[in-house]
Amino acid sequence: MMGLSQHALPERVLPDELPFEPSPLFETIPLRDDSALAESRGKRIGILIVTYNAASTLLSVLKRITPNVWRNVEEVVVFDDASRDATFEIAIGLKALRDMPKLTVVKHRANLGYGGNQRAGYRYMMERGFDIVVLLHGDGQYAPEILSHLYAPLVRGEADAVFGSRMMRVYGGPLKGGMPLYKYIGNRILTFLENRVLGLSLSEFHSGYRAYSLNALRQIDFECMTPDFHFDTEIIVKLHHQGFRISEVPIPTYYGNELCYVDGLKYARHVVRALYRYRMTTGAARSYPEFSEYWIHYALKEGLYSSHYYVSRFVSARQTVLDIGCGQGYVARRLAESGCTVTGIDGLVEPECGASMEFYHRCELSAGLGPVLDRISPRPFDRVLLLDVLEHLPDPALILRQVRPLLEREGRILVSVPNVANLAIRLMLLFGRFDYAERGILDRTHLRFFTRKSIRRLLQDCGYEILEEKATNIPAELILGLNPKSRLMRLIATALHGLTVLLPGLMGYQVMLFARKIPMESSGE
Repeated sequence: MMGLSQHALPERVLPDELPFEPSPLFETIPLRDDSALAESRGKRIGILIVTYNAASTLLSVLKRITPNVWRNVEEVVVFDDASRDATFEIAIGLKALRDMPKLTVVKHRANLGYGGNQRAGYRYMMERGFDIVVLLHGDGQYAPEILSHLYAPLVRGEADAVFGSRMMRVYGGPLKGGMPLYKYIGNRILTFLENRVLGLSLSEFHSGYRAYSLNALRQIDFECMTPDFHFDTEIIVKLHHQGFRISEVPIPTYYGNELCYVDGLKYARHVVRALYRYRMTTGAARSYPEFSEYWIHYALKEGLYSSHYYVSRFVSARQTVLDIGCGQGYVARRLAESGCTVTGIDGLVEPECGASMEFYHRCELSAGLGPVLDRISPRPFDRVLLLDVLEHLPDPALILRQVRPLLEREGRILVSVPNVANLAIRLMLLFGRFDYAERGILDRTHLRFFTRKSIRRLLQDCGYEILEEKATNIPAELILGLNPKSRLMRLIATALHGLTVLLPGLMGYQVMLFARKIPMESSGE
């Protein structure tokens, strides 16, 4: 491994077990017989002990691992994060003196941080084909005596990740275990916030005692995750987002004389920032690198008075719909759920929601619909959608003219384009700026810019009569990172809608036009 020094495993595989010396805590709390819990059942289990300046506690931590766990796990790896004390030397000496082939000791040449040390440890376990890894801290704050309680649900296939919780009161609760009151209050506040944002119901987010399925971790992108302490929060976010099963087991709380390297206020800020960055990325407001794999360029807009809100009101159930520029098919899926028959056209090879469409035709829209016109359903459509499409085209009039014959006599076309006269853009120009972005009105892929007047004129020039016009709300839920369905966000959306109705040219985010084709006498329409 690059940047590491490693003490190699000898060929013998039976360790000379350390004497089991449980914490005095378990003199008052009976220690459960773990002979059944510790069974590996053919799973390859590794224990990852992350350490930094743990010379005074590491030996005790290793002695507190029960004999049943030692017998069932394949490897116990101490990852020393460039400690400034003798942590590495003590671990190497112990391995040599006790002749312990299951113990591996690794030292980083440079400090990687708490999250970076974990990331290196998980990669080590994945490269060696382990099935389960348990994270244990070398400072003794988490009880090695109950390691089997953490990995048993994974062995049984009941979870993909198991977190130890100090808030479950089987062992007396956190305050009885010596957790400072301010840390207890901060833990509860942050956990409440994280549960609300993520839709979870965990009793604690901030325990570092955890077990993971390596199959789950292999599907997590660690590349841009933080090396800091809120790595533990980011990994919960990713596990939950990707649908992995998370469960909790009670663990005792212990606060001794170990040094704490966590700045509580800084940690809390980082946790809140991680949640905000996740919501902004998944809400398609802005892509942050640690969650960039969840970025959707054109997400479904769930807010009141958004473009997709109006689509649901302009398109009736069981109509035939042509969705041009359908993207991943999120709108098509919603329409199909209402009984509509949807044909999609886009440049993607295979849309995520392609199964929701009756037909899907791949076509680079910048050249118009010519390549697929003869493959589009011969029957005319009740509705044609051009949502956030025209601004991407070098000649938007071409598609508008090609669409006319595809509409039923009483069919309607629904067009949405960004409003370049929006207040935010006017203010940018006032200060001499015109900065492109990843999405929004100044999306860097936009080739055309429209005002209410110019988009109306374009449709009229292409043979359409405008029946209704709407200006959509500024997407405040994306800017604020709020749930669009929450009561607060609905109140904000209602207030914004009032302003937008009064000042559509200034406050409108998008212009939406609902139009019909004007019959051409010469064509017999």
